[in-house]
Amino acid sequence: MSMLKEFREFALRGNVVDLAVGVIIGTAFGKIVSSLVGDVFMPVLGLITGGINFTDLALTLKAASADGKTPAVLLAYGKFVQACFDFVIVAFAIFLFVKAINRMKRKQEAAPAPPPAPTAEEKLLGEIRDLLARRSPL
Repeated sequence: MSMLKEFREFALRGNVVDLAVGVIIGTAFGKIVSSLVGDVFMPVLGLITGGINFTDLALTLKAASADGKTPAVLLAYGKFVQACFDFVIVAFAIFLFVKAINRMKRKQEAAPAPPPAPTAEEKLLGEIRDLLARRSPL
């Protein structure tokens, strides 16, 4: 089998295609959530906190040089706070998404169950009925 043929079979397997679709949708979903955080939640949170922009929060460890050649050394904890906030919102959005999918799956699985198999007693009665039907001249 040629290497090209093997690669084609590998690349066109269902799992690889499903994974590719998942990555593409995940990337698009990430952009949506980033916009939700940056454009919707953060302005409201900034308004509530008095206009504090978390990404600008930092602790100066070493000031910049007077001549401006050496920049200040900053501990930018605000970016970390923002990243944590982004993570919580992304995790919550994914939780809601998975919960909705699971709810839809449960509705599909709730289809009526097949009738139960006949009991041993019912099978025996059926056999007796069949034997009697064969013996009877009617």
